[in-house]
Amino acid sequence: MTSAMIIMVVVFVIGYFFIAMEHTFKINKTATALLLAVAMWTLYVAIGGFNAQEGHGVLIEALGDTAEILFFLLGAMTIVETIDQHGGFSIITDRITTRSKRKLLWTISILTFFMSAVLDNLTTSIVMCALLRKLVADKRDRWLFGGAIILAANSGGAWSPIGDVTTIMLWIKGCITAPGVIKETFVASIVCLIVPTLGISTMLKGELEKVPEIATGNSVSAVSKLQSKIVLGVGVGFLLFTPVFKTITHLPPYMGILLGLGALWVVTELMHKHSPEVYQRMNIGNVITRVDTPSVLFFLGILMAVSCLSDAGHLKLLAQGLDGLGNFYLTDIIIGALSSIVDNVPLVAAAMGMYDIANPLTTDPTLHHFVTDGAFWSFLAYCAGTGGSLLIIGSAAGVAVMGMEKIDFVWYLKHISIWALLGYLAGAGTYILMSMFIFHT
Repeated sequence: MTSAMIIMVVVFVIGYFFIAMEHTFKINKTATALLLAVAMWTLYVAIGGFNAQEGHGVLIEALGDTAEILFFLLGAMTIVETIDQHGGFSIITDRITTRSKRKLLWTISILTFFMSAVLDNLTTSIVMCALLRKLVADKRDRWLFGGAIILAANSGGAWSPIGDVTTIMLWIKGCITAPGVIKETFVASIVCLIVPTLGISTMLKGELEKVPEIATGNSVSAVSKLQSKIVLGVGVGFLLFTPVFKTITHLPPYMGILLGLGALWVVTELMHKHSPEVYQRMNIGNVITRVDTPSVLFFLGILMAVSCLSDAGHLKLLAQGLDGLGNFYLTDIIIGALSSIVDNVPLVAAAMGMYDIANPLTTDPTLHHFVTDGAFWSFLAYCAGTGGSLLIIGSAAGVAVMGMEKIDFVWYLKHISIWALLGYLAGAGTYILMSMFIFHT
């Protein structure tokens, strides 16, 4: 690694430190992330990473990849906020009658786990956070529930071919199949959910306080029950339809989300066209102003900074270094842990670029783990999907929950990360044992 590349790493680490210590330095993490992104790309130009003529194309490509996630996030958050404004989530929360904090924790975690496999971990975390605001009034308790949602969303996304960006990548390339990844990683993902949820449950005691009506923030009195059900059905229906849309059209997920947002917008326009006062408060043009834009910009900064590291070759060097370990289980575990610091997408992309999918008829025992649904690829799906839970900004779900609930990075590190690590390692151990004695004997 050259001295220029080392400088880029140092700058990234400094920026990351200021993001982590946001509440200590009183500097908003979004401002730091945006400055970091610009600083990284400026340094990349300065060291001759690309010339002025090709620079525009490189940036456009990086921004395009980032924009796919940003538009997905923005569309999903707007749909969820629209459902919330119309009282749609009350239809669900009214059916959750338990006041026990621990019972609610398990209910929320299990719902999140299975929903993230059908939707994806990002959309599910947004939906569950919106529900959480209806059920939990205390800020500290809500942060603990938020941490559990992150863990459950990432665990649930890891065993489904459409539950996480990395599993989608592996699935599309043919490294895994839908039945194969479900069969091999489901139990490990369940273990990764149960262990930290048990830990977090020990920090919750007693009964829940009733959430004041003023805290819900919507104008339910102006909307009929039928209208609430229509908005809930259309909104959640299109969120569920997004992975189906992708499978049918082969268009990226954000196109499915934009389809859903456009359809919901039309429905609400027609619904309120004869009620000017209600329309003024509850049309989606107004709802968008309530979406947490700083969180979207934070995501922009972080992803663009990581994209710079990827384009400059840092992540490729990292992957090559991991290859020298000689143990693919250990390689996958480290990739998963690193995905809590560096986005898992470029890490998995680098790993996919290092290894070819082996011929299933190969007689070379060293290549058996690299065939479609081989242990390396399935374990990579698990590790890359769940490893991001170790830090709150290590996954899309974590960033979304952090933005919506304003969870402090250091607070998450102190109270959630240890349980996330134990769950991650327990699930990894479960996978290795099942791989060695059941699936790949």
